[in-house]
Amino acid sequence: MRELLVIGIGAGDPDQVTIQAVKAMNRADVFFIIGKGDEKQELVDLRTEILAEHMLREYRVVDIVDPPRDRTPSDYTGVVDDWHDRRAQVFEEHFTAEDGVGAILVWGDPSLYDSTLRIVERVLGRGNVSFEYSVIPGVTSIQSLAAQHRIVLNRIGEPVHVTTGRRLREGLPDGVGTAVVMLDADCSFTHLAGDDVEIWWGAYLGLPDEVLISGNLREVEDEIVRLRAELRERKGWIMDTYLVRRSAPVRG
Repeated sequence: MRELLVIGIGAGDPDQVTIQAVKAMNRADVFFIIGKGDEKQELVDLRTEILAEHMLREYRVVDIVDPPRDRTPSDYTGVVDDWHDRRAQVFEEHFTAEDGVGAILVWGDPSLYDSTLRIVERVLGRGNVSFEYSVIPGVTSIQSLAAQHRIVLNRIGEPVHVTTGRRLREGLPDGVGTAVVMLDADCSFTHLAGDDVEIWWGAYLGLPDEVLISGNLREVEDEIVRLRAELRERKGWIMDTYLVRRSAPVRG
């Protein structure tokens, strides 16, 4: 493989794929589609639909089975590091077997809470295969969340804190009034104290099954927890993101 294109494709809506991304896709000879098991086949199907929508030339698809990992480890950093090593080995095997230009379609944007670029660098660092690679940005779930709820992420003069559910369980950092939370499998917003928190939550953003809930956290948190569990049980997977904000602006 001479070149790899890491292409952000947005939150799932084929219309969110940028013109730059479409041009990059149409340079690719082969697409590496990373699957995560039968219960998430719909995620593979969505990528296939995006290709069918935007590709104007012949191409091949190579399916890569993502190595499993412990989702509730005691040593989170160590488990993720080991998982990245195993992913790099699998990617390297497929990259070596191909010629021409390859591409990986990444949900949202490759720079935000995604491991693809780290894996690519790890493959190159192993020294067994060499190729050039480029990154094409995409619409993030954060942007899609704000657009679908018709909100501005930040209040005037205030920062926005982007974090994970794991970190949110420790509470909002001092001086942070607004936080966008990603990768939260445990509804960590329920750990936030106080009655002055607002939430804007969205699942399957940009897809036909999109669900949006907003309001005072204490008033809607039970509904979000219940609905999220129902959706995950029915579909076998869920991708959701939310913004939480203290009602009063942060001073100081």
